[in-house]
Amino acid sequence: MTDADDPRAWIHGDESAKAMLARVLTERSFLLLPPLHRLPLRVGNVVEIAGPSPSAKSQVLLQAAVHCILPREWRGLRFGGLERMVIYFDLDCRFDVLRLSQILKHRIKEVLGSTNNFGHGVQEGSQEYDDELLLACMRRFLYIRCYDSYEFIAALKTMHSHAQTESEALGVGIQFLMIDSIGAFYWIDRASQPSPYGNCTRKIMSFQNLVESIVEEMRKFLEVQPLLVLASKSCIFFAGSSTTDVQRTPTTWSSEDRNQWRTSNKQIEKFLYREYMPSAWQAFVTHRIHLQVSDKCTYDRKYGTMPIYMSKWVQPPLNVNDQFAVGDGGIFLIT
Repeated sequence: MTDADDPRAWIHGDESAKAMLARVLTERSFLLLPPLHRLPLRVGNVVEIAGPSPSAKSQVLLQAAVHCILPREWRGLRFGGLERMVIYFDLDCRFDVLRLSQILKHRIKEVLGSTNNFGHGVQEGSQEYDDELLLACMRRFLYIRCYDSYEFIAALKTMHSHAQTESEALGVGIQFLMIDSIGAFYWIDRASQPSPYGNCTRKIMSFQNLVESIVEEMRKFLEVQPLLVLASKSCIFFAGSSTTDVQRTPTTWSSEDRNQWRTSNKQIEKFLYREYMPSAWQAFVTHRIHLQVSDKCTYDRKYGTMPIYMSKWVQPPLNVNDQFAVGDGGIFLIT
């Protein structure tokens, strides 16, 4: 019986202050920015961000990444970030580094602009100051692109040593493991049936086998490096459903069709989308949030007309639906 399993170990109180702080700080939950702000998340959680395309799933990941790589304080100015590293797996090869830089620069300018108004002596528009902080933040963003499931598995196998080297070089720990998107190779893996060469009897890796291998490697990685996992996933349609009505803009419908669409929105959503990831991934996920674009728009004097997105926690279920929009500085709630 180990000390962790022995109840008497709790009575002895032989844990050092350093060990206690390391355990408490590691297990401490935290709140992210909208729309992930409803539930306290901690390292070890696996959050699936599901929704059709487009529903701002990648924008949610980028905003969480910016919050993570921003410093808590910088030269006396409070930015409120986590000042930790992010590992970002780009599986659908649509990562926009300019968008990441845009959100990051906007957050930095917000803090610099507010401090200038209070006379903190930081010159507004100081390019040298901005570039130095921007470079320090971008160094905490570890980007990895994979073109198939086998590359993804290989990258996960070597991730611990790679991440440890980067973490030691920067002197900060790793907080987030992001995957965009986990189902990117679904159709390729389903269609691919490798044929054996000659008398080779190698195991044929089905889509389920590949996902099981991915989950196994991620579990191994999380055992040695506790992280919060954020993974986006695109929804697919039932084989018997029609995507035409979903892709049509509701504003082009007649008033009768529009009213019918609004009243039966929940039934349509349940009918159209189905779970296609194997049970190994479903059991691995601890939290799930669903995003979708609504038929409404909002107007902002700076950004003009913007679509409104909706978010709903389905695991664990919450009776709260949030509405948000996406601007140059990231996501903001609509109340």
